Amino acid sequence: MRAPPVPPLSIRPYQLSDWPRLCEIHDRARMDELRRSADVAAFRSLARTAHSEGLFQDRLDVGELDGTVQGFVAYRHNSLNWLYVHPDCYRHGVGRTLLRHAIAFAGPRFSTQALQGNEPALALYRSEGFVEVERRPGRLAGSDEFPAVGVILELRR
Repeated sequence: MRAPPVPPLSIRPYQLSDWPRLCEIHDRARMDELRRSADVAAFRSLARTAHSEGLFQDRLDVGELDGTVQGFVAYRHNSLNWLYVHPDCYRHGVGRTLLRHAIAFAGPRFSTQALQGNEPALALYRSEGFVEVERRPGRLAGSDEFPAVGVILELRR
């Protein structure tokens, strides 16, 4: 039996009233990301990291399904800096649609980064034409005691 079709994702600019939902999305999805890559002990909530990690310095848009925000994306002309999807909507096209939305505003070179081990994110980026250009060992932002490897990807058009 096939899953029911997913309604189209509506993308709009972030509004202050979206903040609680963005926190929920980030905090749940970030735990999945850390389980695959670094260490869940490195978790820091969006409320704690949003300003220090520059969430609001970029263009910030949200994706809604049936009036509920299910993901968000922050990007600039040359870089994708945040992309998170609520775990209930993994593999429903929310992340891909938000990524394509950001790409539509990108310049000829557009880069992003994912943590080594976060294969779902890496697979999504590669499927949209991003290529790996570097692996950079370092420490997690905001959790300097935790080593991690960032995979730098670039989309060239």
